[in-house]
Amino acid sequence: MRIPRVPRPRSLAGQLFAMQAVLIAVVVAGYALFTYISDRSQAEEAAGRQAMAVARSVADAPSVRAAIRTDDPTKTLQPYALQVQRHTGVDFVTIMNPQGIRWTHPNEKLIGEHFLGHTARALRGESFTETYTGTLGPSVRAVTPIDDGGQVVGLVSAGIKVEAISARVQDQVTALIGVAAGALALGGLGTYVVNARLRRHTHNMNAAELSRMHDYHQAALHAVREGLLMLDGQYRVALVNDGGQELLGVSGDAVGLSVAELGLPAPLTGALLSSEPRMDEVHLTATRVLVVNTSPVSGGERRGTVVTLRDVTELQSLMGELDSERGFTQALRSQAHEAANRLHTVVSLIELGRAEEAVDFATAELELAQTLTDHVVAAVSEPVLAALLLGKAAQANERGVELVVAQESAIDDGLLPDSLPARDLVTVLGNLIDNAVDAAQGTAGARVTVTAVTDDDGLVLRVADTGTGVDPAHAEAVFQRGWSTKPAGPGGRGLGLALVRQAVSRHDGTLTVREAAGGGAEFEARLPLPTVASAPAVAGRADAGPAESARGSDSVSQHVKPAQPVPGGDV
Repeated sequence: MRIPRVPRPRSLAGQLFAMQAVLIAVVVAGYALFTYISDRSQAEEAAGRQAMAVARSVADAPSVRAAIRTDDPTKTLQPYALQVQRHTGVDFVTIMNPQGIRWTHPNEKLIGEHFLGHTARALRGESFTETYTGTLGPSVRAVTPIDDGGQVVGLVSAGIKVEAISARVQDQVTALIGVAAGALALGGLGTYVVNARLRRHTHNMNAAELSRMHDYHQAALHAVREGLLMLDGQYRVALVNDGGQELLGVSGDAVGLSVAELGLPAPLTGALLSSEPRMDEVHLTATRVLVVNTSPVSGGERRGTVVTLRDVTELQSLMGELDSERGFTQALRSQAHEAANRLHTVVSLIELGRAEEAVDFATAELELAQTLTDHVVAAVSEPVLAALLLGKAAQANERGVELVVAQESAIDDGLLPDSLPARDLVTVLGNLIDNAVDAAQGTAGARVTVTAVTDDDGLVLRVADTGTGVDPAHAEAVFQRGWSTKPAGPGGRGLGLALVRQAVSRHDGTLTVREAAGGGAEFEARLPLPTVASAPAVAGRADAGPAESARGSDSVSQHVKPAQPVPGGDV
């Protein structure tokens, strides 16, 4: 047995159309009924007034009183009554004596018979109207006395039959029904047009489907961790989910505001205001690195823009660390190659019977490597910074750049608080060194000088190079996302210093650039610390080892090999 298919609920537009059509029909029908009743009542009142006017006119006529005084009033009054009846449009004019005996009647056969109706009030001198069924059928009639010298000498009754009144009302109702039908048709057409537009906007869905879609819509917005921002055609915020509020640093009150009023960085604001779609663009806010995608919403006209935001702050930092590790690996590979050459030299000297020279050569190489490590560790005991400097040392040497650790550098292990994570230190110092090595490479006496010290203001990280320097007009632009003096690579340029400024700003620090003492550029990052004590000089430390005490005055600098820059680690 085939189960009958359950009909799909009518769409919201269809339901509204049916409801509006019924409402218009009920309103028109009610108005028609009210008008019919009102018109009938008014028609009866008008008929009563008309009959009363005719009756009083007849009663006040001198000729009527004169005819009553004659022996045969009917002879004069009957023609007069018929004439009045024709001229005034009433159905009858009856003139009678005070006893109610007719002197006139439209049907001459009924003259002389008793009047059918009430006359008592008229005999008391009062005029009145009533609806009564007489010889001509139901009628609205008026009865008034004929006064002659203060005495009632006769009565006059004029009336209009009810069926005549109904005929008049029927004509009005016919016209009313035509108008009502026109109003219903016009209302139905207007309702159809409105609901056709509503069908387009609701995609012909019914109320239950729209409610369910809204519920899913709200649940999806709050469940998605990625940021979602919807802009209307005037680039005002139409919707922003929880993730978008967190990533952009705005509140729910942002709905209705223009993008320019959100206080976002200029490059990000420009991307959101662009009419062209954006694909996987990297933008920086005060604390985050965001990947932005925009897509215009159109349906014959521009309706707005959908923006998705992904937080890649941690990913960007990890990629930077990964690239640093790759640079370290390459440096170690190069060092291993050099170590193999030196080992071959030692073996060859031994094979040639020059054992003493082989020992001297190996000892000298060992002392040089140990001195390098001792110098860096003695100046910067903080493990993260020391490891970073040693790695950058190897990389710089590979690229023909001398990396110098300034003599005043002194940071003890454990000095830096937990509020200043090692990842941010790598971001700041690593990018500054990479930019400096890039700028110094290829110049005469290529050198990068690194200073890491604490003072009363906090941690100071200073990197100077012997490159061409930075134009003072670009002193602020160098920290903007996308600014670079080098050709763009596959991953883009101009992100390194922007990341440095972001990390420094996150810790309420300062980042400046000026001309170095020996030419080139000098970048200085200052990061406040909770409690900072002046770091003691390296030479005065009680735990200085033999290698440290033996450095002498030439401990001002140390040759090191810089690493490959982290992604975006350029100006």
